[in-house]
Amino acid sequence: MELETRHPARDEDPTRSGLLTDEPHDELQLPPVDGGKDAWLFLAAGFVMEALVWGKFLNSFHSGDHVLKARFRFRFRGIAYGIGGNLAYSPMIIFMNEWFVHKRGLAFGTMWAGTGVSGVVLPLVLQWLLNAYGHKTTLRIWAVTLFLLAAPLLYYVKPRLPISRASSVRAFDLSFLWSHTFLIFQMGNIVEALGYFLPTIYLPTIARTLGASSILASLTVILCNLASVFGCIAMGHLVDRYHATTCILVSTIGSTLAVFFLWGFSVSLAPLYMFCVVYGLFAGSFTSTWPAIMNEVVKKSQLADPSIVFGFLATGRGIGNIVSGPLSDALIKGSWSYDPSAFAYGTTYGTLIIFTGITALFGGLSVVGRPFKLI
Repeated sequence: MELETRHPARDEDPTRSGLLTDEPHDELQLPPVDGGKDAWLFLAAGFVMEALVWGKFLNSFHSGDHVLKARFRFRFRGIAYGIGGNLAYSPMIIFMNEWFVHKRGLAFGTMWAGTGVSGVVLPLVLQWLLNAYGHKTTLRIWAVTLFLLAAPLLYYVKPRLPISRASSVRAFDLSFLWSHTFLIFQMGNIVEALGYFLPTIYLPTIARTLGASSILASLTVILCNLASVFGCIAMGHLVDRYHATTCILVSTIGSTLAVFFLWGFSVSLAPLYMFCVVYGLFAGSFTSTWPAIMNEVVKKSQLADPSIVFGFLATGRGIGNIVSGPLSDALIKGSWSYDPSAFAYGTTYGTLIIFTGITALFGGLSVVGRPFKLI
C-alpha cells in the first residue's frame, strides 16, 4: 500500500471552511481556524458533550451490563434518546468544519475520544448508582447530572462564521450517494459495524467463565474504552496526513489480527486483556477515519456537504449496530460443541469470534477498491 501524504491546503476548498469570503476586510475579525482560544474551547465542549451524550448510551447498552438490558425492554426509550442525543450533537459536526481545516482529523479524533474516557468512568459510577438506588432513581440522577454538566457547554458550541454568511455557501445535494467512492466506503463501514460492538457485549461474560470476579470482568470493557481514547487521537493525527484507505488499512490490520490471534487463542485472562487493549486501539479508532472519507467523497462530488456525508456514515454504522444484536444471538446458538483443543474457537463463542474477525477484515473493503481506481 502506497503511503500518500495529504496536503490539506491543496485538498481543501477554503470557501467551505470560511477561509475565503466575499468581504476580505471582515476576515480579520473572525477567530482563527485550527487553533486559538475559541477553537480549543469549541473542541473541549465537543469532547465533554461526546462523553456525556454517547458515553452513557453506548456503555449502558454495550458493556455487558445485563441489569440495564433486563430492565429496559422497550426500544422506544433507546430511539427517543438517540433522537435527543443527535439534536444536541449535530451542531458539533456541522461547526467542526468551520473551526478546523488542516487539523480536522485530529479534532474529530479528539472529540470522539470522549466516549472512551467516559467508558472508563461511567460503567463504574452507573453500576454503583444502580446497586445503591435502583434503576428509576439512577435515571433521574443521571438526567439532572447530564443537564447540569452539558448546559454550560452550549455557550461554546457556536459557529465560527456568521450564520447569514455560512448558510448561503452550499447547495443541498445527495448525488454523492450513488458515487463509487461513497458506496465502497459505506459498504466497508456497515460491514465493520456488524462485528465491532460484539466483543464489548460479550467480553465481561467470557471473562467470568475464565474465573474473573465482577470487577475484573468489567475491566475488559474499561480496557477497550481506555485504549480507544489513544487510538482515536492517533488515528485523527494520521487522517490529516494520509489517504483515507491508508488509515483504514491500519485499523483493519490491527483489529483483524487482534481478533484472530489474541481473542481466538484466549484461554486465560492475560491474553484476553491484551486483546481488549489492541482491539480498542485499532478497532475503536475506525470511526476516526471518517474525516478522511468525507474529504475523499467531497473531492469526487463537489456539491456534497461534509456534514451530510457524516450523517450517512453514522447511519450506516447504526444499521450495522442494530443488525449485529440478533445476529450475534443466532451465531452463539448455532455454535459447535465445546472443544478445549481449539482454544477460544472451541467454545460457545467460537463462531462469534470468527464472524467478528471476518467483519473487521472486510471493513477494509475500500483498501482493495483504491488500486482499481474505484475510489
